[in-house]
Amino acid sequence: MTNPFSVSMVCWHDGEPLLKSVREAVFIHEQGIPAELEWDGLEEHCRHALVLSQQGEAIGCGRMLANGHIGRIAVLPKWRKQKVGTAIMEALLDYARAHDYPQVDVDAQTHAIPFYRSFDFADEGEVFMDAGLPHIRMVLEL
Repeated sequence: MTNPFSVSMVCWHDGEPLLKSVREAVFIHEQGIPAELEWDGLEEHCRHALVLSQQGEAIGCGRMLANGHIGRIAVLPKWRKQKVGTAIMEALLDYARAHDYPQVDVDAQTHAIPFYRSFDFADEGEVFMDAGLPHIRMVLEL
């Protein structure tokens, strides 16, 4: 069975309105992260994974900085538990491998630790607060 969505790697310029719609819904509205923290000015320096439904609706996203830091993984609520997050991570990891990154890392919200461990990320350091939410740094050697 094929997925009822597709994942593309895009630059900010090409995907901005769609990427923004997902991040605003998940991070700003659902999680209550202040807009000034969400929009950190790094978007144009990242590669973005953008997930679209078969109807063309933006349903998920994630990004990777040039240094291999993965972040802003977001999936709209009605699409969770349908492998959208997995598809985002696979696209970002495929991109990292194709571009010879030696490792990638993520500052994982603590509730998402099992998700990242499923990709063999390892915890590094202690839990810290970011935007009022507990996180832990996790690293994956490629």
